[in-house]
Amino acid sequence: MRTLILGLVLFCTGVSVAFGLRIVVLYPAASPVLRALGVPDGEVVGVTRHDRTYPRAVRVGSHLRPNLELIRALRPDLLVVGSRRAFPEEAARRFKARIFRYDPRTLEEILARIEALGEVLGRRREAEDLVASLRKKLAEVKPLPRPVTVVYEVSATPLKVAGSRSIVNDIIRVAGGRNLVAVPRKHVLISPERILALAPEVYIYQVGPMNRNPLPPKRRPYFRALKSRVLRVRELEFARPGLNAFSATIKLNRFFLTLQK
Repeated sequence: MRTLILGLVLFCTGVSVAFGLRIVVLYPAASPVLRALGVPDGEVVGVTRHDRTYPRAVRVGSHLRPNLELIRALRPDLLVVGSRRAFPEEAARRFKARIFRYDPRTLEEILARIEALGEVLGRRREAEDLVASLRKKLAEVKPLPRPVTVVYEVSATPLKVAGSRSIVNDIIRVAGGRNLVAVPRKHVLISPERILALAPEVYIYQVGPMNRNPLPPKRRPYFRALKSRVLRVRELEFARPGLNAFSATIKLNRFFLTLQK
């Protein structure tokens, strides 16, 4: 019965591939990269629940809780997955498909992963062109007299900020800032008192799936003494290690420049 239901899902979504690979993407930041490399709709047969880059693809759950049976029913040739924590080796061994890990933490690692993905997809030239265009974009970053000190809020409840092993940390660095939370983790639980003691020049707070409808920091009782400039950003633009990270870097660099004029 389960196989019949899965088959019905695939029939109703109209997923079929006449040529090329059958690809399932379990890391949403990778989908725009595949699109930029010229991978057509018909080749990406599965994506995660909120991934809108390939609208015809079957939704196969979240990146942390993918539906493995549904993925198997899609008969993928290639699985694009995140870290070993998100998609353990034990899960990977359940598929005959090739596994490509996409989990960059810096802008340079994003470029390296694009080149590697281009090799896997047989789209080496497209990958080289894409990397060249992103390097050209980064050349727009202008130097600052000194680094701007920053704290980046991931979520207000619980209060959690970006550590040094996040893509946000590298965006801040390349834009000319310095993340004051140098803890070697992606996200760090922190107290308001600790942030006030750090006294960042800029307090950035993201708004998105991990921080829905947060109060602006200076309207929160525990941040009444916060003297920082506050910047609101979109989570999906800053916190995903994909093509968006390069535009986010340029925007942040321009904001920093306005502070030091």
